[in-house]
Amino acid sequence: MAETNDGLFREPEMGLTGRPLRKIPTPASIDSHGPATVIAMCNQKGGVGKTTSTINMGAALAEYGRRVLLVDLDPQGALSAGLGIQHEDLDTTVYNLLVDRDATLEDALHHTAIDNLDVIPANIDLSAAEIQLVNEVGREQALARALRPVMKDYDYIIVDCQPSLGLLTVNALCCSDGVIIPMECTYFSLRGLALLHDTVDKVKDRLNFRLEVIGILVTLFDRRTNHSRQVMNRVVEVFGDRVFDTVITRTVRFPETTVAGEPITSWAPASEGARQYRDLAAEVIERT
Repeated sequence: MAETNDGLFREPEMGLTGRPLRKIPTPASIDSHGPATVIAMCNQKGGVGKTTSTINMGAALAEYGRRVLLVDLDPQGALSAGLGIQHEDLDTTVYNLLVDRDATLEDALHHTAIDNLDVIPANIDLSAAEIQLVNEVGREQALARALRPVMKDYDYIIVDCQPSLGLLTVNALCCSDGVIIPMECTYFSLRGLALLHDTVDKVKDRLNFRLEVIGILVTLFDRRTNHSRQVMNRVVEVFGDRVFDTVITRTVRFPETTVAGEPITSWAPASEGARQYRDLAAEVIERT
């Protein structure tokens, strides 16, 4: 407990996680870049804020002077669309990098309007990649091979996985240093965490010994409901310090940014959502 000026003690202010509110330190500036820390943004359940978090956390990391590459590994291409990239304009995507050894990363790379933020887009072509890779030797390492030439150019590479635990997601886990698990603050999302943790543990044991869970990000938290608070209490009880202090609350601003085709940090820089993703980016830097 904190001591007041009159010598009395008061209860510490509590954050949305139910833990004492912590001021997250502002990241220090850096003079050099690379090699990249690779992060898989992963959850087999859709609609948990995974793509929204990839875009906005990436943009916030870029604001802190980190060079960031976002990789769209979902055939729906939501990350690409969320950054204003039109699917019909794409000649080379992550699909080509996975299945064609002659495809170059430079051809697939798109520079966004945000300084320090680049993206490798995806479109519906990617849905055929798992079938084409299934008989390939080293099929789990296709993404790692594709990203190898630019590892030295970025501080963070963030892979937005599709909502499944198939071969594409395993590729993301095999090339990553860590996993961030976005979790909608509902009971059904909580139930799916055990299966995802089991998959991460298997990949770590058999394919990528350095893989760790960086943190669990609670999203779409609704301050008005007891259900959100009850689920939050259970998540913190089970996963402890793995749960980020930063919590992403439910707001209409995020769907609006998708239509605008830019991150909330630039579209509504003074909003609560922008502040939350800056806090999350600072926590990620702190943990990695």
